[in-house]
Amino acid sequence: MDLELEGADLKSVLNRLRRAQGQISGVIRMIEEGRDCEDVVTQLAAASRALDRAGFAIIATGLQKCVADIESGRANGEDGEQMRARLERLFLSLA
Repeated sequence: MDLELEGADLKSVLNRLRRAQGQISGVIRMIEEGRDCEDVVTQLAAASRALDRAGFAIIATGLQKCVADIESGRANGEDGEQMRARLERLFLSLA
């Protein structure tokens, strides 16, 4: 399953990843400065949510592609059940 993000989907995922990147940089800086634990954990949680949302957006795009491939008969040698199992493993890896 190739990743084919385009247009708004690509922009959204990249924005989420850049946001997470900035938040992680902020967490590192906060730790280096000896900032309050609660502030650090709050910022780290925000970065984690941004990464999760990017991952779910990528999986959603993958689901759409798989459904289109199954409907058009271009399933790359996989049947629907194999594709579903792969996507389920990907989804659960983010849980």
